[in-house]
Amino acid sequence: MLTRAALAPLRLALPKGRMQEAVFSLLADAGIHLRFGPRDYRPAVSLPGLEAKVLKPQNILEMLHIGSRDVGFAGADWVAELAVNVVELLDTGLDPVTLVAAAPAEILVDGRLPQRPLVIASEYERLTTAWIRTAGLEARFVRSYGATEVFPPEDADCIVDNAATGSTLRANGLEIAAELMSSSTRLYANPTVLDDPARRDAVAQLVTLLRSVLDARQRVMLEVNVPADRLEAVVAILPCMREPTIAPLHGSAGYAVKAAVPRDRLPSVITELKAHGGTDVVVTAPSQIVP
Repeated sequence: MLTRAALAPLRLALPKGRMQEAVFSLLADAGIHLRFGPRDYRPAVSLPGLEAKVLKPQNILEMLHIGSRDVGFAGADWVAELAVNVVELLDTGLDPVTLVAAAPAEILVDGRLPQRPLVIASEYERLTTAWIRTAGLEARFVRSYGATEVFPPEDADCIVDNAATGSTLRANGLEIAAELMSSSTRLYANPTVLDDPARRDAVAQLVTLLRSVLDARQRVMLEVNVPADRLEAVVAILPCMREPTIAPLHGSAGYAVKAAVPRDRLPSVITELKAHGGTDVVVTAPSQIVP
């Protein structure tokens, strides 16, 4: 429970659009459930001391900047584009994208943009114009309002847009000519929120809940039985968080060893456990991990 005064809830901004599904899933896995009613932009939140409103990510950052929202989810690309005064609390790693410059293959020279006057379309004016200067291009910027990939070749030579898999670019006959930055969904706060001890504690509690889910998604709980004479060898190869949990088996038949191990190392860990005398390996998925 967020320990805040009932009359001053922590004002959370939730994203509308592409990143919404992943954020809502993260909240649900953290035990924070949203209930939508007739006022779909203001869901009721199961966690006391938390008030939510759904906004577009760009508007979330603007509201955090002026202080009408306390914390909210948005992409790092839009933080850089809008140059807002916010504090990053947590990189969720969700919905990773890369901001890229892309153009039709036929105008590229060895994979790079040609040295001639260009028209470059993007929603990201600040980042694009900064890149044009850095790259030494002669280019005119044209602002787009969505569907940027359809501009070339008739209305622009090149675009700057975010890409996850690149499939949309390929479908429109575009190839990546440069990468500007990487981005993902992150939790941000208005800096003044952290100056208030009570609100700072509430923010810290929220971050702990969310991080516990993100950490759990990266690990699995592994249990293995091991003979007494092989215990130390098995413990030595377990990539656990601190120390494994060890319990004696019935009838002095050995030990049960339990540890949260990185999910991506599971195949090699299981192979090593078997080679070192481990048996009866059980793997389960934790829902939250709090160090």
